Amino acid sequence: MDLDLAQLQALDATVREGTLEAAARALHVTPSAISQRLRALEVATGRILVVRTKPVQVTESGQAVLRLARQVDLLTADIARELGGEASPERVPTLPIAVNADSMATWVLPALAPLAGDVCFDLYREDQEHTSTLLRAGTVMAAVTAQAEPVPGCSSTRLGGMRYRPMATPGFARQWFPAGPTTEALARAPVVVFDRRDDLQHRYLHARAGSDVAPPVHYVPAAADFVAAVTLGLGWGMVPDLQARAVTAELVALDPAGAVDVVLHWQQWRLRSATLDRVRDAVLAAAGRELDQLGESRR
Repeated sequence: MDLDLAQLQALDATVREGTLEAAARALHVTPSAISQRLRALEVATGRILVVRTKPVQVTESGQAVLRLARQVDLLTADIARELGGEASPERVPTLPIAVNADSMATWVLPALAPLAGDVCFDLYREDQEHTSTLLRAGTVMAAVTAQAEPVPGCSSTRLGGMRYRPMATPGFARQWFPAGPTTEALARAPVVVFDRRDDLQHRYLHARAGSDVAPPVHYVPAAADFVAAVTLGLGWGMVPDLQARAVTAELVALDPAGAVDVVLHWQQWRLRSATLDRVRDAVLAAAGRELDQLGESRR
């Protein structure tokens, strides 16, 4: 199979940008050129790689070729930098990474910032229980994930844990939990949940009050706004210690013994890339400073 570099770049850009027109702008060519390159790549592979909807949809065969395209792009940028010093703006690689919202809102962005001149980050926000799905699909090259078992073709490194505590405003606690987080109070008190994939609140609820409790729920799908909703008294919520530091005067812990620990791992493609390794090293260093280094028994 003879695959052309420009055709692989066209596939990567089309999937990343969502449309042929946007991919053409990114690569400084015409939409017709993108279409021709994709068609030629499909002929070379003998497979349909994308469904040309808006945004385009990648087929199962397309996911496999997309992984190759992104590997080639990253390695080409590494070689260009090694041979010619600083990479030109056209050869700065784009690194897609899946990150859970709380990590993105606290420690991940400061970790990546020093590398921003050498790599363009394409960050996908997803729940830590689901970021590994994006790795399997080839959508991202690396992920902060709760999954310890390596995704096929990836390596996995333990980062540490984020500790969450049930918190609320003092006034909310007095109104809804005068006797503490009893089963009856937890069944009635409004709770703030990030989104429908976020199970932290219900994990605490089921451990403390049983699986039958179903309190009123407010969904607030943004990390900073989630904490803001709790501090405004919409309900109680599981607030990570990293974010609670900034609002210690506004919130109280409802149950000091009720912490929920989420152990995070860094998974990345098994690819010998200087750029990918630099990102991994930066993430591991930041995790060592910011995350709780929980014992193995607390996984």
